[in-house]
Amino acid sequence: MNQTQETTNAAFGNGMKAQAGAKMRVKKIAFAGLMGAVSAVLMLFRFPLPFMPPFMSFDLSGLMEMLGGFMFGPGAALMIIVVKILLQLVMQGSFSLGTGEIQNFILSCCYVMPALLIYHRHKTKKTALAGMGVSTVLVGIVAVFTNLYLIIPFYVRLFGMTMDEIISMCSAVNPAMKNAFSMAVLGILPFNLIKYGVTSVLTFLLYKRLSKVIKSIVEK
Repeated sequence: MNQTQETTNAAFGNGMKAQAGAKMRVKKIAFAGLMGAVSAVLMLFRFPLPFMPPFMSFDLSGLMEMLGGFMFGPGAALMIIVVKILLQLVMQGSFSLGTGEIQNFILSCCYVMPALLIYHRHKTKKTALAGMGVSTVLVGIVAVFTNLYLIIPFYVRLFGMTMDEIISMCSAVNPAMKNAFSMAVLGILPFNLIKYGVTSVLTFLLYKRLSKVIKSIVEK
């Protein structure tokens, strides 16, 4: 009789744990969706940087992606990225027939995923900083290639422009950008290092404060 009751109690306990785990997963998904929405809103406040290519805009949408990834893992970060892009399409549409959104997805993944893989192997402040440092450099390099071989060629064809005209636009804000190479080295690369470097610093400053609050809500 006692053995039967113990078995029943154990089964009941396992069921309660499973129910609590499912509830927590739902809360995590809800928070990831909310952070994706905030990320999309942050994209609305983008602006160009002085002396940088005028077709590039600074925004802090990567902040929510990195914070969500640190809190809930790479899967949540990927969900935040996808939600952000889908909501952006709903709110603003696409000005590049999808190429800008493809680039956004590529750069967001290049920024977030390496940092999360490094951090989640050993969760310390040093690995978080190291991960975001690696990601910032990597996304800066990848952005050079996506702009030179995806975005700029698309706009050249779409608007009947030439590469020389694109370079002239950049030379107007920074005379040192005289060709594709100098535009990449003096414009595209530093722009993305600044953008994602600032995002990384803000992530580092905000993560502990926000994670305690959000995790306490999720785990209730």
